[in-house]
Parts: sequence; structure tokens; C-alpha cells
Amino acid sequence: MCYSKNVGNGSIQMNDKSTKQTKAEEQAVKLWLLLSKASRSVEARAHASIEGLDMCLSDFAVLESILHKGPMPVNTIGKKILLTSGSITSAVDRLESRGLVFRSDDPNDRRVRLVDLTAEGRRLITRAFDRHALDMHDALDHLDKSEKQQLMVLLKKLGKGAEAKAASMRKR
Repeated sequence: MCYSKNVGNGSIQMNDKSTKQTKAEEQAVKLWLLLSKASRSVEARAHASIEGLDMCLSDFAVLESILHKGPMPVNTIGKKILLTSGSITSAVDRLESRGLVFRSDDPNDRRVRLVDLTAEGRRLITRAFDRHALDMHDALDHLDKSEKQQLMVLLKKLGKGAEAKAASMRKR
């Protein structure tokens, strides 16, 4: 199967070279390509928004996670924002050296150290997140409220279904 983009109208064409796909299979591949392209475009806008805030993506993600979820152990933050153990430790160390977060003992488990925002960290991420939210709203403003809601429902359904299929494939 060879894929090409029709430059004339921007549509994606599939040229059958060696196999026969059903219409449903062709549609699935087209949807995957469109989803991938849309995701890259929105992600590029998100990265540009965060870069304009004078912090890297992982620092923003750590601060945002604590802002919205409260103090958490380092490893919990890492799992939430998909950073490895070493990367999350480096990010927290970097933020701590900037005076944006601090570590404290968990009152319920002496083995655990919690990460929380300092007053300066809270001020910075609150302003940064508000700016980022505006940028994301602007990036998606060509969709009306109903379309955004419908897209959220469909993407959740797609994600859960794909994850369930991936999990069943791993069990084989």
C-alpha cells in the first residue's frame, strides 16, 4: 500500500499496489493519518505556547500537575506526566533550585517525600496555565462548543477502545 497526498485539494489518497483493503480498512487508515496530522498540529501549538512561558514542557507539566492535583510523591507525578524516574527527579530538582517547588515528608508515610508548589511556583504556574489555556482556546476556536464536546467524547471512546485492543494483543 502506497500513500500519497493529493496536493491539489489536500485530500489523502491511497494507491493500491499489492494488497486489497476493504473500504472500512481504508477509512481506518485515512482516519489514523488525519488524527496524526491534527495531533501534531495542536501539539506544535501547545509546545510553542509553553516555550513562550520561559520553561520547558516537563517543568510546565510538573507544575501544572501539582497545581491541579495537589502535593504528590515524585514517582506519582512522573507517572501522570509520562516521565521516567530519572527525568522526573531532574525536573523536580531543577524546579526546586528555582524556588518553585519544595519537598516535604508525607505525614501518612515516612518513606514518601511529597512535592508541592512554593508561593512563587503557584504564582508562576497560575499565570502560565492561564496563558496556555488562552492559547489552546485560540488553537481550537474554529470548532464550536458542540463540536468540541463531540470531539472529546469521540476521542475518549477511541482512546479507551484502542487501549483495550492493545492490552488484549499484549496478552496473546
